[in-house]
Amino acid sequence: MTAKFLILVLASALCSTAAANARTVEFSEAELYFELNDSAGDLGIHSSIDGGPYTTLEIEDARGRVVLWMGAFGQLAQQGMTQFFLESAEPSFAELAPAAFFRRFPEGTYDIEAVGRRGVRFEAEVELSHVMAARPGHITSNGIPAVDCDAPTLPSISAPVIVDWDPVTQSHPTVGKSGPVEIVRYEFFAEREGVKFSVQLPPTVTEFEIPAEVLALGDEFKFEIIARTASGNNTAVEACFLLD
Repeated sequence: MTAKFLILVLASALCSTAAANARTVEFSEAELYFELNDSAGDLGIHSSIDGGPYTTLEIEDARGRVVLWMGAFGQLAQQGMTQFFLESAEPSFAELAPAAFFRRFPEGTYDIEAVGRRGVRFEAEVELSHVMAARPGHITSNGIPAVDCDAPTLPSISAPVIVDWDPVTQSHPTVGKSGPVEIVRYEFFAEREGVKFSVQLPPTVTEFEIPAEVLALGDEFKFEIIARTASGNNTAVEACFLLD
């Protein structure tokens, strides 16, 4: 057996061993979704990925085009990555119309893949939908209709404050495409004086009493209600009031 042939045999054996040892596992979390702020009039794409450790991460769109690639080097590659959250820029509709936004990110199956040390691969397939939920409607605070935060006059409300809204049952009338909508949860979110507060509510609950300690953060109060669909897409609406 010649030395050259021996080298080829050893290389083939090593490759076969590496292939046998390599394994593919699912991410513990893999989300890719759109978020619409219906009050501000903007759209963005978000992702939340967990699992690993891995050294490179790639996302391919429904047409097989790479839309994200990132890798770790040096000490970070030795350590490995496990959690990743992406929130894109969200230009206004005047800068980027919804139709143009959705052309950038076509519907369909997006592949998320990562490679870890010792050949371990992590993967997931995520379905991205252009069906957005309608905004939560008929929002009131203590029975007073809610207004956008840029309204010339904000309503004055006394504590305790209960916010309620109509259930979301339809797709958005102007953004995205029409289709069936299943709301899996609502989220009530507020941020004041650097303090963030959020609570997730089941789809059957469409009212929430704002805790007194949250109201105590300031006289002008801004809140956000987010409706999340079974496909993962979010539609948010903002409102403000003055606390008596």
